[in-house]
Amino acid sequence: MKKLVIISNERVSVNSKREFRSVNLDLKVLPDELTLNYDVQCIFRKTKVEQNHIFELKNIKAEPNISLFLWQVFKTLFYKDVRYLIVAISPYTFLSFILLFISRKKNIHTYLMSNGFEEYKHILGAKFVWIYKFMFTIITNFSKVIVCHERLYDKKKSYLVSPSRLKSNWFNNISIPKIDIPNFLYVGRINPEKGIENFISLFFSTNLQGQLTIAGNTEKIKINDSKIKLLGYVESEEKLIEEYDKSNITILPSYTEAHPYVLEESLARMRPIVIFEDISYVKKNKVGVYVIKRNKEELISITKMILQNYASIQEEMKKNQLPTLSEMINEFTEILR
Repeated sequence: MKKLVIISNERVSVNSKREFRSVNLDLKVLPDELTLNYDVQCIFRKTKVEQNHIFELKNIKAEPNISLFLWQVFKTLFYKDVRYLIVAISPYTFLSFILLFISRKKNIHTYLMSNGFEEYKHILGAKFVWIYKFMFTIITNFSKVIVCHERLYDKKKSYLVSPSRLKSNWFNNISIPKIDIPNFLYVGRINPEKGIENFISLFFSTNLQGQLTIAGNTEKIKINDSKIKLLGYVESEEKLIEEYDKSNITILPSYTEAHPYVLEESLARMRPIVIFEDISYVKKNKVGVYVIKRNKEELISITKMILQNYASIQEEMKKNQLPTLSEMINEFTEILR
């Protein structure tokens, strides 16, 4: 079986049972599933903060600093017939790429999962975007680029994949929710660029009768109100499906996204999803995705429209052609070949 080394800036934790855990489910699913076709090794950053998603993959190197991280990359230079998949561009992965490049390693692929330009600007400010641009230019010019959205790179110079976590169970036993009042659901991290704290304020300003349920690292949210239900991290896929089914509208308030899995999970469970203009590009041709301005008037209006026309919206949503996890892995396998 061919060797595949995945290099990522992702922080993972390691407990006494030698369980490796990631806060990012995407970065757990991809390596685990690629083991069907490759002998996979992952190199990650290490954190002392316990994370949520347990890897099935055992061949993981997690290092606490850049020197040890690059040492793990260096040791892979002696592998034969090896392929590299660099996930996202950061100082750690950039220096790893330079090491591979000067060692004349071939079969280097870079997977862009999000728009680093927008993330750097939103988190660090516009004056720091040049740092990302420098790393981005070098890596994309000298590696095979894989993207999950056409806007992330020149489509003539990259390979497009359709990320998905959807297995067959996501399409079974679809229920019809109660629609007397809005029951919003947010699934994701509680980070500034995800916009959930802004949405909480927006939700309260509307005076809508209903509830907002939040699934994620909700210990960061300091609110005690009956209209807000904090689930914390939902580890079980079956439990997550139940939460989608209990809701009637999914909310994705992010300021920047590439290919949000939440969108397709919501559509698979036949739940309309509301997003804001900042990420209107993720809608593509999907039915049941509503783009609004970030203000209370439009939120009230779209909420009432959805609840009043729920049955017809669900009927239209049947037209969606959603990608599946197995299709995504087949796409990666073909590109990495």
